[in-house]
Amino acid sequence: MSSMVNLLLVEDDEVDIQGLKRAFAKSRIGNPITVARDGIEALEFLRGENGRPKLAKPYLILLDLNMPRMNGLEFLEAIRADEDLKRSVVFMITTSKAEEDKARAYEQHVAGYIVKQDPANTFMQAVALMEHYWKIVEFPE
Repeated sequence: MSSMVNLLLVEDDEVDIQGLKRAFAKSRIGNPITVARDGIEALEFLRGENGRPKLAKPYLILLDLNMPRMNGLEFLEAIRADEDLKRSVVFMITTSKAEEDKARAYEQHVAGYIVKQDPANTFMQAVALMEHYWKIVEFPE
């Protein structure tokens, strides 16, 4: 299963994008990673709109909170309201420790809320967590 899970990284910070990609490479995980710079672009990949290739299932979404155009919470609301996307597995990876942000994310059924404290270490831990997750969890169709 792990070789088949596609990753959608929704992140606007190039340093964090490269850090996460390095963490996957260090862990020798070769799953395809698609990067969207905000929630609008992520929806285009999930729906196959505006010339973007539709992301194949199963997939796991790694979502930042603070982004331009459509932030992480707005994106979560949009996918949970979409019949085809509402069962998407989403991990929030953010710098926000705010209880309100955590509560709102869990209200939208995130699989986990990961705070980027020490980015290099956090990314390695998050990658290890996700690898174990997709090896044992059955994904929705």
